[in-house]
This record gives sequence, structure tokens and C-alpha cells, in this order.
Amino acid sequence: MRFRPTIVVLAAGQGSRFRGTPHKLVQALGGSSVLGTTVQHAIASHLPVVLVTTAALVPLVSGQLATRDIVVLSDAESQRGVGYSIAAGVAERAGAQGWLVLPGDMPRVQPATLRAVGALLEMHPVACAQYRGRRGHPVGFAAELYSELIQLTGDEGARRLVARYPAQGLEVDDPGVLIGVDTEADLDALRALEPSDSAEGG
Repeated sequence: MRFRPTIVVLAAGQGSRFRGTPHKLVQALGGSSVLGTTVQHAIASHLPVVLVTTAALVPLVSGQLATRDIVVLSDAESQRGVGYSIAAGVAERAGAQGWLVLPGDMPRVQPATLRAVGALLEMHPVACAQYRGRRGHPVGFAAELYSELIQLTGDEGARRLVARYPAQGLEVDDPGVLIGVDTEADLDALRALEPSDSAEGG
């Protein structure tokens, strides 16, 4: 794949809606963790990957990613919202051809989906995956939006950018683009789907 945007996996949030312990990204899923599975699928796309996380979660992925591919935020920085995390990941890969934003709690997004949405950034400033007409993740941003992305902060994330630039939606046969782990019920539902889960993703 000649055009290779970078996947920015976001894993620095507080996960405040998840009432169980430990942190939702640490929760076991298949033979890994929620975050480990998300990262596994990102790596399997064969696109560059950078993870934005906190020191406490680094051990979850230390066997998957090199230190240079992990941006560690302080506790204070992690509380500055998802926008700040996106900005940190984009800034770390300033020379990328674009960026695919993937929340760390979305372990069922398949590698083929990541590649397909990434390919759209060669022609569109913003692109996203959608399943049965519903928009999900990843959301991709072309390199031309770099200066705006690195100024993001707060919990609104990149919504204003998505509103300003028409997003090119890509219909995919991947319900995982809509499945995140916000609550314990979400995690239970995800685990129920596990036997058919695969990291191959085409």
C-alpha cells in the first residue's frame, strides 16, 4: 500500500462510565486485553501505529509496540480530554500522510477496515467508517489538517473538524466500527462475540 496514513490509538482516557475494576482497557478479552486486541488489529493492518496512553497502561502493549511508537501522557495531560490525546498522537507523527483516529476500547474494528478508510485520505480531507449507514471509527484526517489537529483539546475531540469538512463515509461490512467498551454491559456483550473473533481481518 503506497499511501500509508498512521493509526493513532487513543488510550489515555479515564473510562469514567466503566464502573468495574480494573480500567476497562485492562479487562481480559480473548487471549489478550481490550487494549491489546485493539492494538493487535491496528498492527495487522500493516499501517504505522502510534499509541497515546498513560504510564499505567504501557505494560499492556510493551510486547506489541516499540517504545518509540508509544506516547505517554502524564496524569494531568490525560485529563485534558480526547482532543489533547489526538493532538499528541498527530504531533508525534507530524510527517505522516494522514492519521486514523481509533479509540483503544474498540477491539473489533478489523484491519481491512482500517486500510480501506486510510486509502480514502488520499482523496478526501476527512473519512470515516460506517456500518448500515451509522458512522463509527476509525475517523481519518488528511495531512493538510495537521495544523488544526495539533491544536485540539478538551472532550469534544475532533468533532468541530468533522463538522467543518464533509466526511467521506465508507460503508463496511464490519459492525465493530460501532462497538466500543463504555460500560460493563458493553464488555459482556463483546465477550459473548469472542469465539468468532479473528485478528486476521483480510
